[in-house]
Amino acid sequence: MLLKNHGIFERHSLILTLGIVLVVSIGGLIEIAPMFKIESTIEEVDGVRPYTPLELVGRNVYVREGCYTCHSQMIRSLRDEVERYGHYSLAAESMYDHPFQWGSKRTGPDLARVGGKYSDAWQVDHLADPRSVVPESVMPPYEFLKHKVVSADHIGDHLMANVRVGVPYTQGAIDSAAADLMAQADPMADSSGLQSRYGGKVNARDFDGDAAKVTEMDALVAYLQVLGTMVDFTTYKPETADNLR
Repeated sequence: MLLKNHGIFERHSLILTLGIVLVVSIGGLIEIAPMFKIESTIEEVDGVRPYTPLELVGRNVYVREGCYTCHSQMIRSLRDEVERYGHYSLAAESMYDHPFQWGSKRTGPDLARVGGKYSDAWQVDHLADPRSVVPESVMPPYEFLKHKVVSADHIGDHLMANVRVGVPYTQGAIDSAAADLMAQADPMADSSGLQSRYGGKVNARDFDGDAAKVTEMDALVAYLQVLGTMVDFTTYKPETADNLR
């Protein structure tokens, strides 16, 4: 019947507008209403944890230098992307990212699974002089990061700020933030406290090759080396819609 009387919609803009609003409202309700029955759209995944203080500083450097404008951290569930980069990204892997670094452009490769793919030395060389390891790279050099010493004065405040947006740092983690930051980049330090708070798989070593000081290069490499390593995909089983209720 609508097909025979579509002329009324074409001749009267108000009726056409009301019809559009009605159709969009019905479609919106169909998509949105089921979400109210789901407690969370982010499934709980074993292994995902908040960033350590050093990794958090490295993430800040990553954001400050605009790395997300050329490198995405989102592997879509398309065959070519999965074959090139690895398992598709899970929402849980970004649950402690404020803001998330999914990105929308790839001048360089996706970095969602870059952790452990290259050695620390390779990462440092690549950041300091990209074309020394990737001749065709158009990435600018970041050698200055090797000379910028990290200050731990306000890292506890940074963890507290993350707590306010939902990151589950404990009071113990906040109180020990400065010590944990320094311990993670010092191969001679006692990292048992750091590992007890963030897990035994935490990377604790000299990342930039200069154990005399903790630099932004240490922090950025620590952050890159943890990307995509928290979830053990050999044991991961996707949640079904029923399990998310």
